[in-house]
Amino acid sequence: MRQDGKREIILVVEDDVGLARGLVRNLLYEGYEVELAQDGDKALERVLAMRPDVMILDLMLPGLSGLDVLEALRDEGLATQVIILSALGREQDRIRGLRLGADDYVPKPFSLEELLARVGAAMRRNRMMNGSRGGLIPSVSFGDVVMDMDRRSVTRSGRSLHVTPREFDLLAELVRRPGRVLTREDLLRKVWGYDYEGTARTVDNFVRNLRRKLEPDPPHPRYLVTVHGMGYRFEQDDDGAATDGTTPTDGTTPTKDTTATTDGTTPTDGTERP
Repeated sequence: MRQDGKREIILVVEDDVGLARGLVRNLLYEGYEVELAQDGDKALERVLAMRPDVMILDLMLPGLSGLDVLEALRDEGLATQVIILSALGREQDRIRGLRLGADDYVPKPFSLEELLARVGAAMRRNRMMNGSRGGLIPSVSFGDVVMDMDRRSVTRSGRSLHVTPREFDLLAELVRRPGRVLTREDLLRKVWGYDYEGTARTVDNFVRNLRRKLEPDPPHPRYLVTVHGMGYRFEQDDDGAATDGTTPTDGTTPTKDTTATTDGTTPTDGTERP
């Protein structure tokens, strides 16, 4: 449940009809509002219009691929939590999806209970962010700092801070994904672009500048944390004020679909799978 009392919204992007129906039914049972898209073009259209809290995204789709959809929504600045659900389970596939901005990656075949747990974890991360909705984050607060995404401004204790456009973009990349480690290479690509020829030390220097401006004790950072050998992670305070769905039309309450399998098939002999 979001802070405004409304149900949290999930967009399921899956072209396998049987699997999609099973996912929708089980997510409805968990109390979420759910909408379904079965090709990449429709998925991008719906995510931009709906601003869902979480998107469960297959990669191999008709039209735009799942990675195309993911890259486009990140380019738009949407912080929707994205869980990739794909038969492409090789390490390099997972790394590519995470580097493009996915928040989690679940290979098929998968455990339904594990997927639901990961959805719940994604919702908790959303609630840490201001506005709790997984769309374009209006502002983020941590300590005495307020970052306004719309105005591209940062204040501390009510006083405006001077941050360069590049510093703002770097901070935005970190705060949109609280608790997630972003490598220096990820940050270089996302903030400086593919063509930038600088080194990872560039990121270190900018993070050092941000700490001087934002941290209560810059030599011992609380919010912009170094993960040695990897990159950086944004830690937010625990109290940081950081369309119609697919619903039954017959007035019945959705029941958990225990017969749906993770490959989209259902038993044909009338028995339930264990």
